[in-house]
Amino acid sequence: MPTESRIRYGIVTDPSQAADPLPRRGDPLPRRGDPLPQRGDPLPRRGDSPPQPGEPLPQRGEPLPRRGDPLPQRGDPLPRRGDPPQQPGEPLPRRGDPLPQRGEPLPRRGDPLPRRGEPLPQRGEPSPDQGALPRRTGRTRRSGRHRSAHRLSLPSDAPTLLLAVPGSASVASDEISGQIAAEARLSAQGAHVQVAYLEGSERSLSEALATPAHGPWPALAVLVPLLAGPHPRSDAAVARAVAGAAGEVMVAEHLGPHPLLAEALHARLAQVGLARESRVRGLSISNAANGVLVLADRGEDAVRAAGVAAVLLAGRLAAPAVHTSIDDPAGIAAAVERLHAMGASRVAIAPCVIGPETDLRELDAVSAAIGALAAPPLGAHPAIGQLVAMRYGNALVGLHPADSSLG
Repeated sequence: MPTESRIRYGIVTDPSQAADPLPRRGDPLPRRGDPLPQRGDPLPRRGDSPPQPGEPLPQRGEPLPRRGDPLPQRGDPLPRRGDPPQQPGEPLPRRGDPLPQRGEPLPRRGDPLPRRGEPLPQRGEPSPDQGALPRRTGRTRRSGRHRSAHRLSLPSDAPTLLLAVPGSASVASDEISGQIAAEARLSAQGAHVQVAYLEGSERSLSEALATPAHGPWPALAVLVPLLAGPHPRSDAAVARAVAGAAGEVMVAEHLGPHPLLAEALHARLAQVGLARESRVRGLSISNAANGVLVLADRGEDAVRAAGVAAVLLAGRLAAPAVHTSIDDPAGIAAAVERLHAMGASRVAIAPCVIGPETDLRELDAVSAAIGALAAPPLGAHPAIGQLVAMRYGNALVGLHPADSSLG
């Protein structure tokens, strides 16, 4: 059939292809997996040497090797897409050589190569031909999430921390006050901690304040009442003792209200199985109780301080909590009815008292009257000693050493 007729009937679409040489007998056939030639690729010319087995085929867009170029040897790394073209005479990188990092200066021609075993330059280090740059000094990392507010560093001549314990000295009071004083010493390092009682003749507060003041501080002592909140009888005893002091006495605030009191209440409830110890497992309150009655000692001010602790405790337990006074039977009954109205079927009692200021028989009477289990008082929980140190530190903020040169 003539060439024009073959083109007309679609047998040959390009007239120039009619003159292409056909493959001859003996030419190597393409193997399975070899890439097929794409449209636009240059056709092999007569006389070109066929590719040897195992040699990579040229990719689209790569420059073809010229006559006289050195052939790559077996084991040399293949160039990657985007790599700059290899300059004549440059050594090829070897397998295992570290790759340059972003921002590092590239080596120049003629620079000596690092020898085996020498440390590689790190990011940010100055080059040998440059001056040493100043480095950013690292910050000292503190232990824990943040610096604790109850950790104080005091001079050796700081005022005495006088812990005023309600009631008179006894074995039970000595045990509680001794443990709280030890915890306060750990938090207020360098402070002289002394325990005195508001009532009785043994280690009384009045005798402790009768010694005249010595040293550079204007205050003889910083008095911290061991009370979770205001207490009418104990506050009156503190005022009488301070009035008869031989020197200046700084009276610190009561321990509450403060979130650490809610933490201590939670721990006491968990101690007797009325709440879970962890607060991250959903409902912290256990099956033994699903409502909490927070009891303050006496007075409206103490009830208000216990109300703050009740709100914080309810957030920790994810359960309702109400507050009232221990000497108000009508208020206790109303608080229990309020808990029942809020869906609480079992009530637990959380005394918001340290212990020495309250008669424990009153707690037993309230527990029997409403038929609810009661947690022990806060006592010598570590949070109480930390609060003592915090109140002591807050009182020192307004004090300065008495120095005549300062005018």
